[in-house]
Amino acid sequence: MTKFNIYDETNAPEKSRPFLAKSKAAYGSVPNVLGELAESPAALEGYMTLSEIFIKSSLDPAEKHLVLLTASVENECKYCVAAHTGLAKGAGLPGHAIMAVRDDEEIEDDDRLEALREFTRKIVVERGAVGKKDVEAFLKAGYTKANVLEVILGVALKTLSNYTNHIAETPVDASFIINKWTPPGKG
Repeated sequence: MTKFNIYDETNAPEKSRPFLAKSKAAYGSVPNVLGELAESPAALEGYMTLSEIFIKSSLDPAEKHLVLLTASVENECKYCVAAHTGLAKGAGLPGHAIMAVRDDEEIEDDDRLEALREFTRKIVVERGAVGKKDVEAFLKAGYTKANVLEVILGVALKTLSNYTNHIAETPVDASFIINKWTPPGKG
């Protein structure tokens, strides 16, 4: 295990402090992953900037969290699955859809959300090299070419945090511990 510091807005490297202060103002605390990313002001700024850009995507809030949760499940990131479970609930993603994603199963009663889950999953698993049929199925479900690119953006965002969490072994924040997660078949 490589020990990473979990900084806050008072003890982080100087260039990271404004980003952590912004996070604390928005969330009431600094999530552990941001505290670790603060070791590199560039990495922290990159993550927070990508987050702000992804928020502007045309996907609705529940769909955005479905993308982030699905990517985190596929990358087996315990930290982000716990965090995005709670955030997805708050964004209005139905509980049964959240549980299906966490269990790496189909969302059976919502074809549109299932198409988004499956397309996101394939983007991660195939490292972006999805086939034409996969894109066509996603578009046929009512999504757009812009949404294709927005899913890629969300996967890029989660790749940064998921990989950071794997290397740093980020402890799950107390506020997310209720949504603790173990990858299916590994518990």
